[in-house]
Amino acid sequence: MEQSETVLKAFVKQLTEASGALVEEIEPNGLEIISTQELQQKLKLPELTRLGFALERPKGAERVGLETEWLERLGRLLGQKGQFLRSIVPLSIQTMQTPSNPKRILEHNLTLQNAVYRLVKVSPAWTRYLIFIFHYTAFSDEKRDSILRLGINLSNGSLVDNFIETLLREAIQDSRLLDESIKLPPLWTTNQLNYFLEQALPRAIDSNLSQFLAGLKRRQERDLARIYDYHKQLRRESLLRMRKQPAETEKEQAKIQAITREYQAKIVDLQQKYDLRIDVEWVQTLEVIMPVQRFELIIKRRKGERHFHLDWNPLAKKLESAPCEYSYSLEGKRMVCDDALHIVSELAHRDCSSCAKAYCRACHLLKCPKCGKSKT
Repeated sequence: MEQSETVLKAFVKQLTEASGALVEEIEPNGLEIISTQELQQKLKLPELTRLGFALERPKGAERVGLETEWLERLGRLLGQKGQFLRSIVPLSIQTMQTPSNPKRILEHNLTLQNAVYRLVKVSPAWTRYLIFIFHYTAFSDEKRDSILRLGINLSNGSLVDNFIETLLREAIQDSRLLDESIKLPPLWTTNQLNYFLEQALPRAIDSNLSQFLAGLKRRQERDLARIYDYHKQLRRESLLRMRKQPAETEKEQAKIQAITREYQAKIVDLQQKYDLRIDVEWVQTLEVIMPVQRFELIIKRRKGERHFHLDWNPLAKKLESAPCEYSYSLEGKRMVCDDALHIVSELAHRDCSSCAKAYCRACHLLKCPKCGKSKT
């Protein structure tokens, strides 16, 4: 089974057992469930049922996947339970693995286009990750359902997309109690989290839908070309008849006008057919607390200096990427602004469209500080 199918099977097993069902794992890749009455109603299952989670499944098993119908069934059973989850990873900070050659790791993962940095030290620390899980559906001439995960390190704003699956696997394992002496980064305010999601979520959905949108565009352009060629041929035929039969000019002109109206109506129909709507639903938020190896840095830009850090995750054995403190996007090279030494992408430090002066969008969210023009 693929990793997503394994996680889904484990989730369904835990959820149905928590709802009072008797559950037994069966081969290949399935569960046999004796359901309670509540479970039968919410999951639309008989009292005794078999569920399969891969292409190869037990005889008589119903296929379970990340389709809308099964997400809705599980959502009805889950209700408000499990929408917020905290997991403390049972790693010992004293015995945690230390990365070898930290300078090389840092040089490989961090490049600043207009600034320099120095590694001060690497030391054990604790951090908290927030992982947001969304279900979205894209509607056009076709339909696309998917699950989207966004993860962020609350200690520095770095995205953790490159090892989010590792964190999710750990989050569903047995947790431990949090020692009150552990120092954690503070939780973000509602405004901070809303801003992060407003910036990161649309970009992540666009990225996930890139192939779907490219296919939609190809089909739309093909249909537009087909309709254009068809009506162009009709118009050409009418013009040809007008030249050959001048007495039919008035009749053919009326026909050309009708062809034009029909063409415009067909274009409107196509626009409606390929109009894109995306529905997004929040599913769950996971807080994962765990020890990390902290790379503490000093970033220098001209006469300015800023302390910053990146965390090396011992489970994924990876150093997180430097954030863009404006867009929370992983794309693009990183720069440092002059005013507050924000780390931003090149796009977030581009020239103003009015005065052609570059400025930091993290410092100036609403308008250009040079000419006062609204942000573009």
